Amino acid sequence: MGKTHIKICCISSVEEAKLAINLGASALGLVGYMPSGPGIIKDELIAEIAAFTPKNIDTFLLTSETKVSNIIAHHSKVNTTTIQLVDNLTEGTHQQIKLALPDVKLVQVLHVLNENSINEAIQVSKYVDTILLDSGNPNLTTKELGGTGRVHNWEISKTIVERVNIPVFLAGGLNSENVLKAIQKVNPYGLDLCSGVRTNGNLDKTKLSAFFKSIKN
Repeated sequence: MGKTHIKICCISSVEEAKLAINLGASALGLVGYMPSGPGIIKDELIAEIAAFTPKNIDTFLLTSETKVSNIIAHHSKVNTTTIQLVDNLTEGTHQQIKLALPDVKLVQVLHVLNENSINEAIQVSKYVDTILLDSGNPNLTTKELGGTGRVHNWEISKTIVERVNIPVFLAGGLNSENVLKAIQKVNPYGLDLCSGVRTNGNLDKTKLSAFFKSIKN
């Protein structure tokens, strides 16, 4: 079991970015427009945080755009190192995004609802750099595309990690109390946190410190 990479999501200021990086984050999640969920900030602020962030730290643009042209246009406003697609493409292909943005990593979110997610992961793993397993529900009238604070079925996540050949991030309801169990059960490449290290919407230094301490111990 190698090093587990930690992405702190819903970063809402340069100050939060500094806190996350100083405590050990290897990636920051910056949330663009979403139909629901926490952490949404304006593109201008995403660009500011991305420009501030040291080159050894990945910056993820979370976009709910589903058309390739709109995804590329969204990224052009913020210039993050990575694009995280929180919904499925409805127009165009992952290959078209990678062709247009060859230096930008592409992450596809899969919301683990049932065992069908295993085949979905295997198929999409051919076209993206990383998969992120979350606990939303894109089938609702108002789509849940992340930030739910819920844990999903880690047995399914474990199977996905075992059956795909690209890195997998695990998200959904992670905190200092369950992080070791998550790592031991799923063995993901990385973990993605939002609500589990926040208090009243703000990044909580005490909770974040406890989280990193749990991993180190």
